[in-house]
Amino acid sequence: MKILKINSSAAKSTSISRGIVDDIISKLLNKYPKAQIINRDVAYDNLPFPDNKYLEAIFHQGKLNDEQLLATQLSDKLVDEILESDILVIGAPMYNFGIAASLKAYFDLVARAGKTYKYNDQGYPVGLIENKKAYVVITTGGIPLGSPMDFSKNYITTFLYFVGIKDIEFIELDENRFKHEEKKKIANEKLEAILY
Repeated sequence: MKILKINSSAAKSTSISRGIVDDIISKLLNKYPKAQIINRDVAYDNLPFPDNKYLEAIFHQGKLNDEQLLATQLSDKLVDEILESDILVIGAPMYNFGIAASLKAYFDLVARAGKTYKYNDQGYPVGLIENKKAYVVITTGGIPLGSPMDFSKNYITTFLYFVGIKDIEFIELDENRFKHEEKKKIANEKLEAILY
């Protein structure tokens, strides 16, 4: 059993999403005490944005040269991590109506044709990451999830479905600036229900 822990909050000591991610990991370790945790802190991993060298490498047909292998090395590592994991726990605070740039960079690096998705004969995408469970913690300061200003939850759902991850549980702690205690209680009740 491997659990991939992904944090994207820039805040370390005050992050609500990081705290809930840790709670989920703790509960999962109670259920699976021999589980291995893979820690991927995208907020502080300095993940690169795709550039021309990377794009040329991932769309290259045939054997890659040394420069192209170097350009895809990090992406390959991230893809291997997600393919080897049984459970993903993702902390996704909302920044300015959407996910953090660091999490978007991570998604861009794991979206790999032939590795995490493909297109079928009819031209429809087919996700290749199968039999995974994802717990996604979404937090906001004041924006209600599901409102016209929320570009986080649907994006994350769409991306995970795109690569084949369809068993998703969202833990929502929105409007923390105004309704923190109320939302925290609801989130804790959901965690108790799904992890026990």
